[in-house]
Amino acid sequence: MSAQDTNDHGPFAVLPEPLSFDEDDDPEPDFQPRFRLTAAERRARRERRLAFRDTSEESHGRIVNEIGDGADAGLTMTYRPARFEAIWLRASLRSFYDQELIVDVLAQVKGGKEANVYRCLAHPRTGAELLAAKVYRPRQFRNLANDQVYREGRPVLTADGRPAKATDQRIMRALGKKTEFGAQIQHTSWLMYEYLTLGELSRAGGSVPKPYGANENALLMEYQGDVRRAAPPLREMSLGRSEARSLFAEVMRNVELLLQHGLVHGDLSAYNILYWKGKITLIDFPQATRIHTNRNARAILERDVKRVCDYFARQGVARDPVAIAAELWERYGEFDYGSPAIDDEEIVAWDDEEDEDADFSTNPGG
Repeated sequence: MSAQDTNDHGPFAVLPEPLSFDEDDDPEPDFQPRFRLTAAERRARRERRLAFRDTSEESHGRIVNEIGDGADAGLTMTYRPARFEAIWLRASLRSFYDQELIVDVLAQVKGGKEANVYRCLAHPRTGAELLAAKVYRPRQFRNLANDQVYREGRPVLTADGRPAKATDQRIMRALGKKTEFGAQIQHTSWLMYEYLTLGELSRAGGSVPKPYGANENALLMEYQGDVRRAAPPLREMSLGRSEARSLFAEVMRNVELLLQHGLVHGDLSAYNILYWKGKITLIDFPQATRIHTNRNARAILERDVKRVCDYFARQGVARDPVAIAAELWERYGEFDYGSPAIDDEEIVAWDDEEDEDADFSTNPGG
Protein backbone atom coordinates (compact mmCIF):
# COMPACT_ATOMS: atom_id res chain seq x y z
CA MET A 1 0.00 0.00 0.00
CA SER A 2 1.53 3.31 -1.07
CA ALA A 3 1.94 6.38 1.11
CA GLN A 4 -0.61 8.12 -1.10
CA ASP A 5 -3.17 5.41 -0.46
CA THR A 6 -2.51 5.51 3.28
CA ASN A 7 -3.00 9.26 3.40
CA ASP A 8 -6.20 8.97 1.39
CA HIS A 9 -7.53 6.49 3.86
CA GLY A 10 -7.32 9.01 6.66
CA PRO A 11 -8.60 6.65 9.33
CA PHE A 12 -5.28 4.85 9.49
CA ALA A 13 -3.77 7.81 11.29
CA VAL A 14 -3.12 6.88 14.91
CA LEU A 15 -6.24 7.40 17.02
CA PRO A 16 -6.30 8.05 20.77
CA GLU A 17 -5.98 5.06 23.05
CA PRO A 18 -9.32 3.46 23.91
CA LEU A 19 -11.02 5.00 26.89
CA SER A 20 -12.30 3.07 29.88
CA PHE A 21 -15.55 4.07 31.48
CA ASP A 22 -16.69 3.50 35.02
CA GLU A 23 -20.22 4.06 36.21
CA ASP A 24 -18.97 6.88 38.45
CA ASP A 25 -17.58 8.71 35.38
CA ASP A 26 -20.84 8.65 33.45
CA PRO A 27 -21.88 12.27 32.86
CA GLU A 28 -25.54 11.30 32.41
CA PRO A 29 -26.37 8.52 34.87
CA ASP A 30 -30.11 9.17 34.55
CA PHE A 31 -30.07 7.61 31.10
CA GLN A 32 -28.21 4.44 32.11
CA PRO A 33 -29.97 1.22 33.16
CA ARG A 34 -30.67 1.17 36.87
CA PHE A 35 -29.94 -2.01 38.77
CA ARG A 36 -32.99 -1.66 41.04
CA LEU A 37 -36.36 -1.49 39.31
CA THR A 38 -39.18 0.81 40.35
CA ALA A 39 -42.69 -0.54 40.91
CA ALA A 40 -43.76 0.86 37.53
CA GLU A 41 -40.85 -0.85 35.80
CA ARG A 42 -41.64 -4.16 37.48
CA ARG A 43 -45.22 -3.83 36.22
CA ALA A 44 -43.98 -3.02 32.72
CA ARG A 45 -41.71 -6.08 32.77
CA ARG A 46 -44.63 -8.33 33.69
CA GLU A 47 -46.68 -6.83 30.87
CA ARG A 48 -43.93 -7.34 28.30
CA ARG A 49 -43.59 -10.98 29.29
CA LEU A 50 -47.33 -11.42 29.00
CA ALA A 51 -47.45 -9.75 25.60
CA PHE A 52 -44.69 -11.91 24.11
CA ARG A 53 -45.60 -15.22 25.76
CA ASP A 54 -48.50 -16.14 23.48
CA THR A 55 -49.06 -14.91 19.92
CA SER A 56 -52.18 -16.91 19.12
CA GLU A 57 -55.20 -14.96 17.92
CA GLU A 58 -57.46 -16.19 20.73
CA SER A 59 -55.07 -14.78 23.34
CA HIS A 60 -55.21 -11.19 22.06
CA GLY A 61 -58.35 -10.17 23.90
CA ARG A 62 -57.03 -11.47 27.21
CA ILE A 63 -53.71 -9.68 26.74
CA VAL A 64 -55.34 -6.37 25.83
CA ASN A 65 -57.60 -6.57 28.90
CA GLU A 66 -54.66 -7.21 31.21
CA ILE A 67 -52.38 -4.58 29.69
CA GLY A 68 -54.95 -1.86 29.09
CA ASP A 69 -56.05 -0.06 25.96
CA GLY A 70 -53.21 2.45 25.81
CA ALA A 71 -55.26 5.52 26.72
CA ASP A 72 -56.13 4.12 30.16
CA ALA A 73 -52.48 3.25 30.66
CA GLY A 74 -51.44 6.86 29.94
CA LEU A 75 -49.52 6.02 26.76
CA THR A 76 -50.06 8.74 24.16
CA MET A 77 -49.66 7.46 20.61
CA THR A 78 -50.24 9.63 17.57
CA TYR A 79 -49.11 6.63 15.55
CA ARG A 80 -51.92 4.11 15.03
CA PRO A 81 -50.50 0.59 14.96
CA ALA A 82 -52.27 -2.54 13.81
CA ARG A 83 -53.89 -4.62 16.54
CA PHE A 84 -51.15 -7.05 17.50
CA GLU A 85 -48.39 -4.50 16.88
CA ALA A 86 -50.16 -2.22 19.37
CA ILE A 87 -49.98 -4.91 22.05
CA TRP A 88 -46.24 -5.46 21.96
CA LEU A 89 -45.46 -1.80 21.16
CA ARG A 90 -47.27 -0.51 24.26
CA ALA A 91 -45.72 -3.19 26.44
CA SER A 92 -42.24 -2.51 25.07
CA LEU A 93 -42.33 1.30 25.39
CA ARG A 94 -44.17 1.68 28.70
CA SER A 95 -40.97 1.97 30.75
CA PHE A 96 -39.76 4.87 28.58
CA TYR A 97 -42.98 6.76 29.35
CA ASP A 98 -42.64 5.93 33.04
CA GLN A 99 -39.03 7.16 33.09
CA GLU A 100 -40.06 10.43 31.38
CA LEU A 101 -37.92 9.79 28.32
CA ILE A 102 -40.71 9.99 25.71
CA VAL A 103 -44.23 11.47 25.66
CA ASP A 104 -45.59 10.25 22.31
CA VAL A 105 -44.97 7.82 19.45
CA LEU A 106 -45.33 9.74 16.19
CA ALA A 107 -44.65 7.22 13.41
CA GLN A 108 -42.97 4.01 12.39
CA VAL A 109 -39.89 4.88 10.35
CA LYS A 110 -38.52 1.41 9.64
CA GLY A 111 -39.85 -2.13 9.67
CA GLY A 112 -37.15 -4.79 9.65
CA LYS A 113 -36.69 -8.53 9.94
CA GLU A 114 -35.40 -8.11 13.51
CA ALA A 115 -36.93 -4.91 14.87
CA ASN A 116 -39.14 -1.93 14.05
CA VAL A 117 -38.00 1.65 14.61
CA TYR A 118 -40.35 4.45 15.70
CA ARG A 119 -40.02 8.23 15.78
CA CYS A 120 -40.90 9.42 19.29
CA LEU A 121 -41.47 12.84 20.81
CA ALA A 122 -38.89 13.20 23.56
CA HIS A 123 -39.69 14.33 27.08
CA PRO A 124 -38.29 17.85 27.70
CA ARG A 125 -36.00 16.56 30.46
CA THR A 126 -33.92 14.65 27.89
CA GLY A 127 -32.89 17.86 26.10
CA ALA A 128 -33.82 16.26 22.76
CA GLU A 129 -36.75 16.96 20.46
CA LEU A 130 -37.08 13.51 18.92
CA LEU A 131 -35.82 10.06 19.86
CA ALA A 132 -35.80 6.74 18.03
CA ALA A 133 -37.24 3.64 19.71
CA LYS A 134 -35.99 0.36 18.31
CA VAL A 135 -38.50 -2.29 19.34
CA TYR A 136 -37.48 -5.87 18.78
CA ARG A 137 -40.05 -8.09 17.17
CA PRO A 138 -41.48 -10.96 19.22
CA ARG A 139 -39.13 -13.94 19.03
CA GLN A 140 -41.71 -15.90 17.03
CA PHE A 141 -41.36 -13.41 14.15
CA ARG A 142 -37.63 -12.72 14.21
CA ASN A 143 -34.97 -14.21 11.95
CA LEU A 144 -31.70 -14.69 13.82
CA ALA A 145 -30.74 -18.13 12.59
CA ASN A 146 -26.99 -17.44 12.78
CA ASP A 147 -26.77 -15.31 15.89
CA GLN A 148 -24.81 -18.00 17.75
CA VAL A 149 -21.80 -17.23 15.52
CA TYR A 150 -21.72 -13.66 16.82
CA ARG A 151 -22.34 -14.76 20.41
CA GLU A 152 -19.14 -16.79 20.60
CA GLY A 153 -16.90 -15.40 23.32
CA ARG A 154 -19.55 -13.02 24.70
CA PRO A 155 -20.95 -13.46 28.21
CA VAL A 156 -24.72 -13.49 28.51
CA LEU A 157 -25.99 -10.11 29.72
CA THR A 158 -28.98 -9.68 32.00
CA ALA A 159 -31.57 -6.89 31.75
CA ASP A 160 -29.46 -4.61 33.96
CA GLY A 161 -26.48 -4.90 31.60
CA ARG A 162 -24.41 -7.15 33.84
CA PRO A 163 -22.90 -10.51 32.79
CA ALA A 164 -24.94 -13.43 34.10
CA LYS A 165 -23.09 -15.28 36.84
CA ALA A 166 -21.96 -18.81 36.07
CA THR A 167 -23.17 -19.71 39.56
CA ASP A 168 -26.75 -18.66 38.75
CA GLN A 169 -28.08 -22.17 38.26
CA ARG A 170 -31.54 -21.02 37.15
CA ILE A 171 -30.13 -19.00 34.25
CA MET A 172 -27.49 -21.57 33.30
CA ARG A 173 -30.03 -24.40 33.38
CA ALA A 174 -32.50 -22.43 31.23
CA LEU A 175 -29.80 -21.65 28.69
CA GLY A 176 -28.59 -25.24 28.62
CA LYS A 177 -32.07 -26.70 28.18
CA LYS A 178 -33.09 -23.95 25.73
CA THR A 179 -36.31 -23.28 27.58
CA GLU A 180 -38.63 -20.33 26.93
CA PHE A 181 -36.96 -18.51 29.82
CA GLY A 182 -33.56 -19.29 28.32
CA ALA A 183 -34.67 -17.88 24.97
CA GLN A 184 -35.82 -14.68 26.69
CA ILE A 185 -32.44 -14.39 28.42
CA GLN A 186 -30.65 -14.68 25.07
CA HIS A 187 -33.07 -12.18 23.55
CA THR A 188 -32.39 -9.64 26.32
CA SER A 189 -28.63 -10.22 26.11
CA TRP A 190 -28.70 -9.56 22.35
CA LEU A 191 -30.41 -6.21 22.94
CA MET A 192 -28.20 -5.18 25.86
CA TYR A 193 -25.07 -5.70 23.76
CA GLU A 194 -26.39 -3.12 21.32
CA TYR A 195 -27.22 -0.68 24.12
CA LEU A 196 -23.86 -0.96 25.86
CA THR A 197 -21.88 -0.88 22.61
CA LEU A 198 -23.66 2.31 21.54
CA GLY A 199 -22.92 3.88 24.91
CA GLU A 200 -19.23 3.02 24.77
CA LEU A 201 -18.77 4.20 21.19
CA SER A 202 -20.82 7.36 21.70
CA ARG A 203 -18.69 8.39 24.67
CA ALA A 204 -15.54 7.63 22.67
CA GLY A 205 -16.57 9.94 19.81
CA GLY A 206 -17.99 7.36 17.41
CA SER A 207 -20.51 8.27 14.72
CA VAL A 208 -23.32 6.33 16.39
CA PRO A 209 -26.65 7.26 18.00
CA LYS A 210 -26.41 8.22 21.65
CA PRO A 211 -28.45 5.73 23.73
CA TYR A 212 -30.99 7.06 26.23
CA GLY A 213 -32.55 3.94 27.70
CA ALA A 214 -33.17 0.23 27.33
CA ASN A 215 -35.42 -2.51 28.64
CA GLU A 216 -35.89 -6.19 27.89
CA ASN A 217 -37.35 -5.59 24.45
CA ALA A 218 -36.59 -2.04 23.29
CA LEU A 219 -33.79 0.46 22.91
CA LEU A 220 -34.22 4.26 22.98
CA MET A 221 -31.60 6.34 21.21
CA GLU A 222 -30.77 9.54 19.40
CA TYR A 223 -32.89 10.13 16.31
CA GLN A 224 -31.38 10.92 12.92
CA GLY A 225 -33.61 13.01 10.64
CA ASP A 226 -36.43 15.46 11.21
CA VAL A 227 -40.13 15.31 12.04
CA ARG A 228 -41.04 14.56 8.44
CA ARG A 229 -38.36 12.09 7.42
CA ALA A 230 -35.90 9.74 9.06
CA ALA A 231 -32.33 9.73 7.80
CA PRO A 232 -32.11 7.32 4.85
CA PRO A 233 -29.57 4.51 4.62
CA LEU A 234 -26.42 5.33 2.71
CA ARG A 235 -27.37 2.77 0.05
CA GLU A 236 -30.06 5.20 -1.17
CA MET A 237 -27.58 8.03 -1.71
CA SER A 238 -25.54 8.90 -4.79
CA LEU A 239 -22.44 10.80 -3.70
CA GLY A 240 -19.98 13.04 -5.45
CA ARG A 241 -16.44 11.72 -5.44
CA SER A 242 -15.12 14.29 -2.97
CA GLU A 243 -17.93 13.66 -0.48
CA ALA A 244 -17.63 9.90 -0.97
CA ARG A 245 -13.92 10.02 -0.18
CA SER A 246 -14.59 11.98 3.01
CA LEU A 247 -17.40 9.68 4.14
CA PHE A 248 -15.36 6.56 3.40
CA ALA A 249 -12.64 7.89 5.69
CA GLU A 250 -15.25 8.53 8.40
CA VAL A 251 -16.69 5.02 8.12
CA MET A 252 -13.23 3.50 8.37
CA ARG A 253 -12.42 5.72 11.37
CA ASN A 254 -15.37 4.13 13.11
CA VAL A 255 -14.32 0.61 12.06
CA GLU A 256 -10.94 1.31 13.62
CA LEU A 257 -12.51 2.80 16.74
CA LEU A 258 -14.51 -0.40 17.19
CA LEU A 259 -11.34 -2.44 16.88
CA GLN A 260 -9.65 -0.26 19.49
CA HIS A 261 -12.43 -1.35 21.83
CA GLY A 262 -11.97 -4.99 20.84
CA LEU A 263 -15.04 -5.16 18.60
CA VAL A 264 -16.17 -5.67 15.02
CA HIS A 265 -19.58 -4.37 13.93
CA GLY A 266 -20.55 -7.70 12.37
CA ASP A 267 -23.17 -6.50 9.87
CA LEU A 268 -21.73 -3.31 8.42
CA SER A 269 -22.86 -2.19 4.99
CA ALA A 270 -24.52 0.77 3.28
CA TYR A 271 -27.79 -0.60 4.67
CA ASN A 272 -26.66 0.00 8.28
CA ILE A 273 -25.12 3.44 7.78
CA LEU A 274 -27.47 6.42 7.85
CA TYR A 275 -26.88 9.64 5.90
CA TRP A 276 -28.16 13.02 7.02
CA LYS A 277 -26.95 16.48 5.95
CA GLY A 278 -23.56 15.29 4.83
CA LYS A 279 -22.85 13.13 7.89
CA ILE A 280 -23.02 9.39 8.48
CA THR A 281 -24.21 7.40 11.49
CA LEU A 282 -23.52 3.70 12.03
CA ILE A 283 -26.45 1.73 13.43
CA ASP A 284 -27.48 -1.83 14.37
CA PHE A 285 -24.92 -3.21 16.82
CA PRO A 286 -26.50 -6.22 18.59
CA GLN A 287 -24.18 -8.63 16.81
CA ALA A 288 -20.99 -6.69 17.73
CA THR A 289 -18.27 -9.36 17.81
CA ARG A 290 -15.37 -9.57 20.25
CA ILE A 291 -12.12 -9.86 18.30
CA HIS A 292 -10.14 -11.57 21.06
CA THR A 293 -12.64 -14.28 21.97
CA ASN A 294 -14.45 -15.08 18.71
CA ARG A 295 -12.65 -17.35 16.26
CA ASN A 296 -14.62 -15.87 13.35
CA ALA A 297 -13.75 -12.24 14.10
CA ARG A 298 -11.25 -11.78 11.27
CA ALA A 299 -13.59 -13.21 8.63
CA ILE A 300 -16.40 -11.01 9.97
CA LEU A 301 -14.16 -7.93 9.80
CA GLU A 302 -13.17 -8.81 6.23
CA ARG A 303 -16.82 -9.08 5.26
CA ASP A 304 -17.65 -5.71 6.85
CA VAL A 305 -14.78 -3.96 5.08
CA LYS A 306 -15.63 -5.58 1.73
CA ARG A 307 -19.26 -4.44 1.92
CA VAL A 308 -18.19 -0.88 2.71
CA CYS A 309 -15.64 -0.86 -0.09
CA ASP A 310 -18.16 -2.30 -2.57
CA TYR A 311 -20.55 0.59 -1.96
CA PHE A 312 -17.89 3.31 -2.16
CA ALA A 313 -16.39 1.78 -5.30
CA ARG A 314 -19.75 2.50 -6.96
CA GLN A 315 -19.35 6.10 -5.79
CA GLY A 316 -15.95 6.42 -7.45
CA VAL A 317 -13.72 5.62 -4.45
CA ALA A 318 -11.83 2.42 -5.22
CA ARG A 319 -10.04 0.80 -2.31
CA ASP A 320 -8.63 -2.68 -1.71
CA PRO A 321 -10.76 -4.31 1.03
CA VAL A 322 -8.38 -7.25 1.42
CA ALA A 323 -5.41 -4.96 2.07
CA ILE A 324 -7.36 -2.71 4.43
CA ALA A 325 -8.73 -5.60 6.50
CA ALA A 326 -5.29 -7.23 6.67
CA GLU A 327 -3.69 -4.00 7.89
CA LEU A 328 -6.38 -3.47 10.51
CA TRP A 329 -6.17 -7.04 11.74
CA GLU A 330 -2.37 -6.87 11.96
CA ARG A 331 -2.74 -3.80 14.15
CA TYR A 332 -5.55 -4.93 16.44
CA GLY A 333 -6.11 -8.70 16.08
CA GLU A 334 -3.57 -9.79 18.66
CA PHE A 335 -4.59 -13.45 18.76
CA ASP A 336 -4.55 -16.09 16.03
CA TYR A 337 -7.24 -18.72 16.47
CA GLY A 338 -6.28 -20.67 13.36
CA SER A 339 -9.29 -22.00 11.49
CA PRO A 340 -12.58 -20.24 12.13
CA ALA A 341 -15.45 -22.05 13.80
CA ILE A 342 -17.22 -22.26 10.44
CA ASP A 343 -16.11 -21.97 6.83
CA ASP A 344 -15.36 -18.51 5.41
CA GLU A 345 -17.86 -19.12 2.61
CA GLU A 346 -20.59 -19.73 5.16
CA ILE A 347 -19.71 -16.50 6.97
CA VAL A 348 -19.99 -14.51 3.75
CA ALA A 349 -23.36 -16.13 3.05
CA TRP A 350 -24.98 -15.24 6.37
CA ASP A 351 -26.41 -11.88 5.43
CA ASP A 352 -25.71 -11.50 1.72
CA GLU A 353 -29.45 -11.07 1.33
CA GLU A 354 -29.82 -7.43 2.29
CA ASP A 355 -32.53 -6.39 4.73
CA GLU A 356 -35.61 -5.72 2.65
CA ASP A 357 -37.24 -3.90 5.56
CA ALA A 358 -40.03 -6.45 5.79
CA ASP A 359 -42.72 -4.66 7.73
CA PHE A 360 -44.52 -6.54 10.50
CA SER A 361 -47.29 -3.95 10.56
CA THR A 362 -49.97 -3.31 7.94
CA ASN A 363 -50.12 0.34 8.99
CA PRO A 364 -47.36 2.62 7.61
CA GLY A 365 -47.82 5.01 10.50
CA GLY A 366 -47.46 8.20 8.53
